[in-house]
Amino acid sequence: MLDTALRLGILLAIFASVFVLSQVVLGAAWRNRSRFAAVNRRLELIKSGSDRAAIAAQLRKNAPSEFAQYPSVIARPLRSLQSALFASAVSFTLGQMLFWMGFAFVLVSVGLLLLMSLSGIVVTAGVVILAVALAASISAGLPIVIINIFAQRRRKKMEQQFPVALDIFVRALRSGHPVAGAINLLTNEMEDPIGSEFGIVGDEIAYGAELTDSLEAMADRWDMEDIRMFVVSLAVQAETGGNLAEILENLSGVIRARASLFMKVRALSSEGRMTGWILTVLPIITFVSMFAINPRFYTDVSRDSIFIIGFPSLIIWYFIGVFWIRKLVDIKV
Repeated sequence: MLDTALRLGILLAIFASVFVLSQVVLGAAWRNRSRFAAVNRRLELIKSGSDRAAIAAQLRKNAPSEFAQYPSVIARPLRSLQSALFASAVSFTLGQMLFWMGFAFVLVSVGLLLLMSLSGIVVTAGVVILAVALAASISAGLPIVIINIFAQRRRKKMEQQFPVALDIFVRALRSGHPVAGAINLLTNEMEDPIGSEFGIVGDEIAYGAELTDSLEAMADRWDMEDIRMFVVSLAVQAETGGNLAEILENLSGVIRARASLFMKVRALSSEGRMTGWILTVLPIITFVSMFAINPRFYTDVSRDSIFIIGFPSLIIWYFIGVFWIRKLVDIKV
């Protein structure tokens, strides 16, 4: 019994020693990191010695464009994809993504047709349509879904940061800072994405742009109504006067109440949104997995002449259903 207690005491002492040592080492490492690491990406680029104009251009390179030279049927998806690229903060541009998606589409299509022909499957018009649909799902559908997931995460973070940024803005105004000084405080204290965004606004103001124009451009880049309300508040206060700190404090309360209502609506509509996601994703997953497990499940019926008409018709109806489901679950608050 004494030996067991002694061994247990030794093990506990070793555990406590390792735990305390790890806490000391990790704490020192974290303090050094917080001392030398920049708060956001813009400050990191400035710390590396980059020019501020080049930094602003780099951070805004995927800012959504209107694509007025294209018809609305083409311009709307391009703008949506570019907006997702900007929000996800990826390093490549819209043109680069479209090029590599097209290259992957051709490569996967040719590869599938070669594999089918080497497997003894007769390459007919239906088989070509099947290969093209599968290549489009892999080369275009998968990257777009991944980009949209990252974009939604950063948009949610931006929406959560904005009321906090307004609180800091209000405290800076009440402590005697001008509007430009309050923006500079947000730039140096807030993390990405809102820290770099207010840094872009500060640089644009330093280069001679109007404050409301720069903030309106930031609202357009993120497509956020909260920032537009902030711009309207600043514009009205500049025209009519008043206590800007009190106005923005009330605006922060309105935004938080609106966010709370939005979360309640999302909770009440979660079943419908989940059903929409399942109905949208399940056909693609089923199609790709069934083709990977048993390719002849599709290739045998693709030789039929009705497949050439029926399969594209099913794809068209699928996209109509996805569009209709998105309209049903897209609840505006």
